[in-house]
Amino acid sequence: MASVNVIKPKARLSNSNILFLIAAVIFVLMYIFALISYPASFMQFQTFFDLFNLNAPLIIMTLGLCIVMIGGGIDISIGSVCGLITMACAVFLESKSGSIGGAILIALGIGIAFGILQGYLIAYLEIQPFIITLSGLFLAQGLLTTLHKDPINVTMPAFVALRDFDIVIAWLGTKNRLGNFIPCEIKPGAVIVVILLVILASLMKWSRFGRNVYAVGGNSHSAMMLGINVKRTIFITYVISGLTAGIAGFVYIMTTG
Repeated sequence: MASVNVIKPKARLSNSNILFLIAAVIFVLMYIFALISYPASFMQFQTFFDLFNLNAPLIIMTLGLCIVMIGGGIDISIGSVCGLITMACAVFLESKSGSIGGAILIALGIGIAFGILQGYLIAYLEIQPFIITLSGLFLAQGLLTTLHKDPINVTMPAFVALRDFDIVIAWLGTKNRLGNFIPCEIKPGAVIVVILLVILASLMKWSRFGRNVYAVGGNSHSAMMLGINVKRTIFITYVISGLTAGIAGFVYIMTTG
């Protein structure tokens, strides 16, 4: 019998992989431009790590907001909620009963509470996300002003030690003008960013919940016909957004003090 050669179709990149490649290329081009414009600063490894050290709260909020947007929603209150959480943690840490563990619980509690409230109104009462999250933005700003009007510098010794703690990479660094080797330092907030990125990326790519979010964001009516609980999926996305706002609020106060 004559052998038949079967031509296998070439594997194509998925839309998510294409978007990831585009984002990676844009990031590399921006960093190359910065290297050319400011070679003395951006040639140092510490400058690269500082991008994550200083922007950790923003990245964490972005992770939660991305999940909401993939599900077809929007959350414009997350920044104000993060600010409220930061101030609440600062006030608690400066009180007589202040503790780091209690501040973490307050941060997560406020964030999840906003996520549950807004998620319920949007998912189950079917009110427009823009209206609800805009109201949440004003509510958070009002509570922030009521809670404390002036900036607070947290002086609690245990928190100051946590704020000033750095993870030192002894084998990676740069030399200063005197020729002394200076190792790179990473803040705990940057480590939290990496951990959350891995967890949420894995959740969205390999879990049933992640597939449901993509389906709901693509076409909620089709997702409902497939048996997906659309309301519960949307509700959970806003709870995750509130959770990331809580984490970002505590990381922000760790960054600024």
